[in-house]
Amino acid sequence: MRKISYKKGRKVSVSNFEYTGVYTDKGSDMQLFVYNEDKVIEEQHISVKKFMTTKDLTLNNWLNIHGLNDVEVIKSLAEALQLNTIIVSDILNISRGTRLDELDDTLFFSIKSILPNDSDDKTILIEQISFLLQDNLIISFQEKRGDFFTHIRERLRENTGIVRKKRVDYLLYLMLDSIIENFYITIENKENDIEALLLASKTADSPIIMQDIENLREIFHILKRAIVPLRDALFTIKTIKEDDDFNCIETSNYIFFGRLHQKALELLEQIDYDMKNLDSASNFFYTAQNHKMNEVMKTLTVISSVFLPLTFIVGLYGMNFKYIPELNYKYGYFITLGVMFILVVLMLYYFKKKRWF
Repeated sequence: MRKISYKKGRKVSVSNFEYTGVYTDKGSDMQLFVYNEDKVIEEQHISVKKFMTTKDLTLNNWLNIHGLNDVEVIKSLAEALQLNTIIVSDILNISRGTRLDELDDTLFFSIKSILPNDSDDKTILIEQISFLLQDNLIISFQEKRGDFFTHIRERLRENTGIVRKKRVDYLLYLMLDSIIENFYITIENKENDIEALLLASKTADSPIIMQDIENLREIFHILKRAIVPLRDALFTIKTIKEDDDFNCIETSNYIFFGRLHQKALELLEQIDYDMKNLDSASNFFYTAQNHKMNEVMKTLTVISSVFLPLTFIVGLYGMNFKYIPELNYKYGYFITLGVMFILVVLMLYYFKKKRWF
C-alpha cells in the first residue's frame, strides 16, 4: 500500500493488459477456498490450471489473488473464465476510482482500501482491491499480500457464524465490510491529530501548523473522494433487489449491503465534521495571530503616543533660534524634565483608565 494522488491516470488501452501500480517486484499468488456448510477445501499457491480443475461450482468458491504484476497469470485467468477485457483492464489499472459494473453476468466491484501509515503519520496507505462475482464464485484481487481478510479465512476454516451457510455474495459483503472498517480506523487515527492541532492552533506561532492542517485536509479530501463513489455503488446494489441486473446476489442478502451503505453515509458525515474542525483550527490560528498582532500594534501605538509630545518638547527646545527665553533660566532644564515626566505619567494613567493596554 502507498500514498497516491487522485489525479488523471495514465491512459491504458482496454485491450492492452498492463499493471499500473508500484508493486512491480511482486509476482502473483493464488489461494482457493471451496466450501459449503458441511466442508471446506483450502488450496494454497495454486496455478490457473489447478484452479480450473479444483473449483466446484456446485459449492461456494473463493479465489484470492495477491500481486497483480504478473500480467500473464491475470490474462490466463481471464481467458479461462472468459472475462470481459474491460473488467481485466480495470483490475490492472489502479489509477481508477471505485467502480461497480456488471458485464456478461459478472459483477465487478473495485474499491480503495485506506489505512494510516505507521512509518509516516503525515501520509496514508492506499491499495486498490477488486472483486469479481459470479454464480458460486468470487475472486478478489489485491496488489500485495495483506491481512485484510485473515479473520474471514478463519471463519471459513472454523465454520464460525453464517458465512458457510450463505452464498459467495455474503462473502463479498464481509470483505467490503472489512475494507470499510479500515476507513473508520484511518479517520479515528487522524481525528487524534485534529485534536492536537486544535490545541496547538490556539498558542502556536509557527506557520508550520498551517502546513499540518492543510495536509490533514488533503487526506480527508482523499477519503471523501474514495467513499462517495462507494456510497453510490452500495446504494445501487441496495435499491435494485427487485431487478434482475444483479442476479448473482441473493435477495435475502441485500439487507447486508444496505448496512454497508449506511456505514458509508456515517463515514461521510464524520468526514464533514472533521473537516469543519480543521476549519476551526485554521480560524483559531489566524485569530490568535491577529490578536497577537493587535497586541503588538497596541503596544507600539501607546509607546508612540507617549513619545510624541516628548518629541515635540525636545524638538521645540532644540531649534536654533538665538532668543528662547527658557534657555537662560537657571532651572529650565529640570523643569522641562519634570514636565515631561508628569506628562508621561498622566498619559499612561489615561490610557490605563481607558483600558487601552
